[in-house]
Amino acid sequence: MFAVVQVGNSQFKVSEGDVIKANRLDHEKGQSIVLDKVLLYSDGKNVKLGTPYLKDVEVKAEVLNQMRAPKVIAYKYRKRKDSARTHGHRQDLTTVKIAKISV
Repeated sequence: MFAVVQVGNSQFKVSEGDVIKANRLDHEKGQSIVLDKVLLYSDGKNVKLGTPYLKDVEVKAEVLNQMRAPKVIAYKYRKRKDSARTHGHRQDLTTVKIAKISV
């Protein structure tokens, strides 16, 4: 059994017990949340597709941690221009554990 859920602007294929890292959610550590933007649900035999979301399927999850991703370095260099630029970025992430997919 799995579902495809939309969290923010990202889509994740999840099953019960999976741990995902999504963009920062405004929830506290240890809080239970409901992901109601379910795009697809499959129980192994039947597949349900949403247009765009399924109304009768919910994914219950628990927030495990608020964290930051490793730093990504962007470096721009222009030859013969005496110009170089280094820019770093760390994305804010939320670690979420999928507890239950309910139909």
